[in-house]
Amino acid sequence: MTIDRSIKIAPSILSADFANFGAEIRAIEAEGADWVHVDVMDGHFVPNLTFGPPAVAAFRKHVTTVMDVHLMIAPVDAYIEAYAAAGADIITAHIEAGPHTHRTMQAIRASGAKAGVALNPGTPAEAVEYLLDMVDMICVMTVNPGFGGQKFIHSQIDKIAKLRAMIGDRPIHIEIDGGVTVETAPLVVAAGADVLVAGSAVFKGGSVDAPGVYGENIRAIRKAAGDARG
Repeated sequence: MTIDRSIKIAPSILSADFANFGAEIRAIEAEGADWVHVDVMDGHFVPNLTFGPPAVAAFRKHVTTVMDVHLMIAPVDAYIEAYAAAGADIITAHIEAGPHTHRTMQAIRASGAKAGVALNPGTPAEAVEYLLDMVDMICVMTVNPGFGGQKFIHSQIDKIAKLRAMIGDRPIHIEIDGGVTVETAPLVVAAGADVLVAGSAVFKGGSVDAPGVYGENIRAIRKAAGDARG
């Protein structure tokens, strides 16, 4: 099975205008977003509270690309079906969210979505070694999950490189979530990442009334990342 390893930019709508999600999603897609990243937080696993399944279902009506739903919640298994029914194309759960990640990945795939597993900054690459044949994507958190706008944790670059070597020729994406900018994008792509979640770096300076700024930001990140590949 082959995989498209072209660089994909996935703006996080956590940085969008909360009063105008539909227009924001349409704007970022029109300006070149490859995926739309939805950060689900429960106020328990992470110190923030965001989107339930009804909100995600409402977003789905506006997404024409890929809706990438990142569940920063614990427990997670009980909510997989609801987020799949809401229209998630990819559901990512944290390895730290429960004791049975293998079962969680099975449940995500059984729901019809692609399965992602996320690693917090303190979790080693080796934690997913025995899950590699169960997942479609590994998400490396390059900030501590819970809030946008944090600074990139550089120690994670080594983890990305380790994961890239572990994956080998398996059809698995490596996604980076946290602190992605034109400065950090080349570092993570050079280490082996191909999906870049960017929140403030995409939305800064723009709006639904000035969406061209989103496009400029997306193109700048994509160019910086592409240059790192040579």
